[in-house]
Amino acid sequence: MSNKMWGGRFESAPDAIMEEINASIGFDYKLAAQDIAGSKAHVAMLAQTGIVTQEDAAAIARGLDEIRAEIESGEFAFSRALEDIHMNVESRLAALIGPTAGRLHTARSRNDQVALDFRLWVRDALDSLDAQLAAFQLALARKAADHADAVMPGFTHMQSAQPVTFGHHLLACVEMAARDRSRFSDARRRLNECPLGAAALAGTSFPIDRATTAGALGFDRPTANSLDSVSDRDFVLESLAAAAICATHLSRFAEEIVLWSTPQFGFVRLSDKFSTGSSIMPQKRNPDAAELVRGKTGRVVGALVGLLTVMKGLPLAYSKDMQEDKEGAFDALQTLSLCLAAMTGMVADMTPDLARMKAAAGAGYATATDLADWLVKRLGLPFREAHHVTGRLVAVAAGKGVGLEDLSLGEMRAVEPRISQEVFDVLGVDNSVRSRTSFGGTAPANVAAQAKAWLERLRPPSPRP
Repeated sequence: MSNKMWGGRFESAPDAIMEEINASIGFDYKLAAQDIAGSKAHVAMLAQTGIVTQEDAAAIARGLDEIRAEIESGEFAFSRALEDIHMNVESRLAALIGPTAGRLHTARSRNDQVALDFRLWVRDALDSLDAQLAAFQLALARKAADHADAVMPGFTHMQSAQPVTFGHHLLACVEMAARDRSRFSDARRRLNECPLGAAALAGTSFPIDRATTAGALGFDRPTANSLDSVSDRDFVLESLAAAAICATHLSRFAEEIVLWSTPQFGFVRLSDKFSTGSSIMPQKRNPDAAELVRGKTGRVVGALVGLLTVMKGLPLAYSKDMQEDKEGAFDALQTLSLCLAAMTGMVADMTPDLARMKAAAGAGYATATDLADWLVKRLGLPFREAHHVTGRLVAVAAGKGVGLEDLSLGEMRAVEPRISQEVFDVLGVDNSVRSRTSFGGTAPANVAAQAKAWLERLRPPSPRP
């Protein structure tokens, strides 16, 4: 028996292997809500333009509502033989309301239907991710406000570089998340055009009103070219690119959490909620949530590369290869959502060891740049000469096994005779961070102000009375 949805030309059913490779219902069932919303908007427009009767449109809409309720309750029976979510819904509609269901597909194709459904799904996902990123930023900003003056080491090349504050480090992650939100916002703005009405690839001869369906579905406008409408997957690629960058940001921070929570660093303690133990070593507290975020980033990046590879050789317009656009995107955006939830929870629950951080901040002669800057500002030395003098003083301190602030004035003057007692005012990690008052610097006053500004920006709006 041929497929009753498209089998008018076919005399026999597809081979079992063909059915297996062709069916997408195993994953595109996720588009059910979007598919029904698009169909309701489409049939309403068909009735408005007189292409179908109001009575038929009302029957179709009622049937679609019933199908949606069945799916939401788990009562709907999905069929692999019907290939995809579109055919599953249409077949069930026919069972509910009879031949009238066949009018729903007037002036559209599965090509523009799936392009619409996927745009709606990605748009919903981006809105959800934006809300999660805002919550992540809020957790970071709150922690930063609490620890605006908590000194910790800043690193370059994973070597102690200069002291910063814990709040300053957390606000760096807030800024990264802000760029992620901006990229998602840009992607959403560009995807917010409605492809419905492009039909298979050439448009339709029916007098449809594409602006009406676009508006009903919350789009800014209809897409302008029917060929591009059904062949475009830029909206997925762009969203996945933004997701890959966002996941990379999370992975970098997760790596820091892994390092910070080791006994060797001891900068933070994760709560029991986001740690696990060992099956053999009872002393272990493993930062598995952070490690999994780090690991899952590969899936998000892989989805982007996978879809780029699918799309790179496709001529216009639609090809069945494009069925491979969904599984990776579904997995990537849902994985990113899970990672954001985990990172937000870890940030909210982590406890910094302020004494340990401060002690580490002074290691490795992290205030050497402060000394060099003092030599420039107070003695007028060219920076390169000040750099050389400071390097000699570091060598003296290292030879004695002490910090720069522990050298005597006489030992310093043996290297540079004009150094005065005033130099000790800039040595020490607290003095160092307080001096970094340039815009965007780590001075506690700066950090407190930036944290406050972010908290004000991220504060949820008050409910209307």
